[in-house]
Amino acid sequence: MAGLGVGLIGTGYMGKCHALAWNSVASIFGDVERPRLIHLAEWNRELADDQAHKLGFKRATGNWRDLLLDPEVQVISITTPNALHAEMAIAALEAGKHVWCEKPMSPSFADAERMLAAAKASGRKAVLGYNYIQNPMVRHMAKLVKSGAIGQVHSFRVEMDEDFMADANAPFSWRSEAKSGYGVVDDFGVHPLSILSTMLEPVEAVFADLGKPYASRVTADGTARDVENFDVAHVLLRLTDGVSGAIQLSRAAWGRKGRIAIQLFGSDGTIAYDQERMNELQLFTRSGKPADQGFRTILAGPDHPPYNLFVPAAGHGLGFNDLKAIEAHELIRTIKSGQGHVIDFAKGLEIERAIHAMAKSHSDGRWVRLRD
Repeated sequence: MAGLGVGLIGTGYMGKCHALAWNSVASIFGDVERPRLIHLAEWNRELADDQAHKLGFKRATGNWRDLLLDPEVQVISITTPNALHAEMAIAALEAGKHVWCEKPMSPSFADAERMLAAAKASGRKAVLGYNYIQNPMVRHMAKLVKSGAIGQVHSFRVEMDEDFMADANAPFSWRSEAKSGYGVVDDFGVHPLSILSTMLEPVEAVFADLGKPYASRVTADGTARDVENFDVAHVLLRLTDGVSGAIQLSRAAWGRKGRIAIQLFGSDGTIAYDQERMNELQLFTRSGKPADQGFRTILAGPDHPPYNLFVPAAGHGLGFNDLKAIEAHELIRTIKSGQGHVIDFAKGLEIERAIHAMAKSHSDGRWVRLRD
């Protein structure tokens, strides 16, 4: 049986990640047919031709709608700016294509709902690009929680920080536009929520304070433009089972490059993890004499699937693009059998619901329940 026919919209940072994943998934896993890279779309034909040659796609176009009409394309990767996701995903689903769309779903909650409705109506699979949940260490963390290794979880704390917008003189970009969403909560907040959703109960209510370290940024023509969304967020959360926690987010944190620091506190211990050290986690359990207690480091290794399919020995480590390859495998599994470790549009909509509740909480200055 021939492998899935792939279309790709966008070839920036995430577009290249998708292409690398599609190119490597069959070699790594061996239990899926090799995808066929069929059709690549960019904003103009010249760039599309160049990228198709580099990434191995059969055809190229300057009009993304050409992918919808291509009978060889069965699944479309959408790696464009946030504001374009809804239109492209809905059109792809209505054209009978499966969808792999980068997060978040859409800056508009109504559009996110339309995306889910389109997925349900189409009968196709629609998955979001939450590759951090694929990390063997994150999977192991969820396994530890569900096995009771730290007892009953009662609280948590998550920080996600990077510094690509820490410089006050960094130019204005689409990420600071209101049409791209609320800013750091759309860009970053969705990731902690996706990870927490794999191991804890759903979010019931939030209380958020959002901030702008810099009120304006300089545009390409040298004029100042007001920053239209937020680069810093502090959020309290309450889950449906009463567990409480906090998420702190910043796109302006000098020195932080890709930090997602998670602490889960339970009745019998603690789990600590940091994405900047993505191949290890820290586990504390209260067993033994107090004098002998302490955190121990667990290094990723072959006993933490699917690490074993990449590297035969512990301590060598996986990287960001490896997680994307794992995600591609889970997407193929989902398309073929309906069984995959993914954030689909239904789960994704709940993440979007929490994000919009955070924005409302900040605006209203109060706790906001996700469902009244």
